[in-house]
Amino acid sequence: MPTRSARTTWTGGLQDGKGTVELVSSGIATYEVSFPRRAADEAGGVTSPEELIAAAHSACFAMQFSAMLGDAGGTGQSLDVGAQVTLGPDPAGGFRITGIKLTVRGSADGVTPERFAEVAAQAKSTCPVSKALTGTDISLEVVAG
Repeated sequence: MPTRSARTTWTGGLQDGKGTVELVSSGIATYEVSFPRRAADEAGGVTSPEELIAAAHSACFAMQFSAMLGDAGGTGQSLDVGAQVTLGPDPAGGFRITGIKLTVRGSADGVTPERFAEVAAQAKSTCPVSKALTGTDISLEVVAG
């Protein structure tokens, strides 16, 4: 299996500095990062580690869930997956990711709404990004149909 990479360059201190994150493996994008924007309610056109984790988690979960729905006899899978990653204070000091909420809406022909929800829960537990983030509380909301 391949290894993927990204690189960040940073200049300045935490509060007055800024950086760029480059998606090296694909070469498709470079994004600005900034701690003040990371900690603000509005991102203002700047990404953050939490947004990048949300992107990775939603994509990984969608792939895992789609495969597992196929294994459960489903066809014509249609999924809309969102991920919300929350940054908050760490009681030990500094910050930590305090939770991730995955939301999936969708359907698969041949899979009942009850089975859809069961498979979603299994996909949440077995997606590689979920496994990598096992120290974080990950919740799941499923809307089948």
